[in-house]
Amino acid sequence: MENVSAASYVRMVQYLIEKCLVYNMNEQECVAALSKHANIQPVIVATIWKELKKENKDFFKSYLRKMEDMRIVDEDDE
Repeated sequence: MENVSAASYVRMVQYLIEKCLVYNMNEQECVAALSKHANIQPVIVATIWKELKKENKDFFKSYLRKMEDMRIVDEDDE
């Protein structure tokens, strides 16, 4: 039963990380947001983020490229 509870918690954190991605947050922003608003320890968020990144290399490669492109556009607007 304890394993089910832990698995459920991991799935919840994964879901919340996915929501952070929808809002174009980087890892640090996501860790801070989930720590503040969902009371999830930063080490847990960072660990699950790392595993998601390992399991979804192509997605994160594209996502990080998109984030970098957005940052460049934001700097050009200033």
